[in-house]
Amino acid sequence: MDFNVKRLAADAGTLFSRAVQFTEEKFGQAEKTELDAHLENLLTRAECTKQWTEKILKQTEVLLQPNPNVRIEEFFYEKLDKKAPTRMNNHELLGQSMIDSGNESGPGTAYGNALIKCGETEKQIGGAEREFIQSSAINFLTPFRNFLEGDFKTILKERKLLQNKRLDLDAAKTKLKKAKMADARALAEQDLKMTQSEFDRQAEITRLLLEGISSTHAHHLRCLNDFVEAQMTYYAQCYQYMVDLQKQFGNFPSAFSSNNNQSTASGGASVSIPILPLSGPLPSTAGNVSSGFTELQNFSGSRKARVLYDYDAAGSNELSLLADEVIMVSSVPGMDSDWLMGERGTQKGKVPITYLELLN
Repeated sequence: MDFNVKRLAADAGTLFSRAVQFTEEKFGQAEKTELDAHLENLLTRAECTKQWTEKILKQTEVLLQPNPNVRIEEFFYEKLDKKAPTRMNNHELLGQSMIDSGNESGPGTAYGNALIKCGETEKQIGGAEREFIQSSAINFLTPFRNFLEGDFKTILKERKLLQNKRLDLDAAKTKLKKAKMADARALAEQDLKMTQSEFDRQAEITRLLLEGISSTHAHHLRCLNDFVEAQMTYYAQCYQYMVDLQKQFGNFPSAFSSNNNQSTASGGASVSIPILPLSGPLPSTAGNVSSGFTELQNFSGSRKARVLYDYDAAGSNELSLLADEVIMVSSVPGMDSDWLMGERGTQKGKVPITYLELLN
């Protein structure tokens, strides 16, 4: 019990000392230890990354689910660790209404048959939308959310500790300046050495965490590529479904076709719509690029690579890049799969593979 009381008193004294130091700094009555420029830049970069990640995450959620009530419901189900009830999306609801109306009007009539075919296509589009939302949630939203709720919270925690260590250091400096007696000065100098050591250690920990933002950017770039591919697949599927529906409409009775042609004629020249092949894979370059890097990582030699975007090195072990320049890259055993070793003349350092395009 005695130990706990002493510890509580010591903690209270530390908090009071920090509060006094912070207040005096605000009023310009005490000196403040400034962080080095590199660490300040890393802190600014991390904060900027956090803010834009939040905005992109929020707007993507709105895009995937425009209904705010449904988003709130899904949020509560997620917090309760329960599966949200499966419901039909707007395309599926429209499709079902069209099918029911077509059956009521008579599947043997031109209008009833057209409604049924439109309804079936709308339900196909609804299924494609469901797959698109699921893929985007797993490959895009989840990594962004994990960064905000995991990595960045750790950075905030360590940054707060760094702030406390800086206040302790400046309080120790102030204490040394005010010390008059020899014993008091000796004690203050010892306290200053200890707080300086703790501050330097915490600054190094914070710096290492902040330099990891470069890896976060590389990972988010891969997630963005997955999101674009998911959108491309979704829109290509929707386009193909509508082309197929248009073909089916061409088989309806002449009365329906002539009405359609008359409307087209009165509205101006008709537009020719290209038709995608029913079979054949969607174009994708990501697989070829990934396979090239995989081969390089399993190969001991080096290859030329073109830089796609500018990249500022976050640490001394990384290499800054300029868009469109050509460098040599090679794989180093034990290195993270998202990075390669780059060389430009006598300069050498790690480079993210997502910023590169291998050359033959």
